[in-house]
Amino acid sequence: MLDIALSITVLAAIALLGGAWLAWKRGQRKQAGLMLVLVAVALVNVAIWTLPDEGGTAPLDRIEQGAGR
Repeated sequence: MLDIALSITVLAAIALLGGAWLAWKRGQRKQAGLMLVLVAVALVNVAIWTLPDEGGTAPLDRIEQGAGR
């Protein structure tokens, strides 16, 4: 279930990038900047959940292993 949420988050980030580009083109600089900040926050959140630690296990993998008990 979490993998679906992370996929939707990445798709939303892509859509926000497009929206930020359109807002910038229309002269709405503040809204475009805020959209880019939101994209960065979303992608960092996805990275936190999917990148492995020094042991080689990602938090997402630990959750999936715990659910299989």
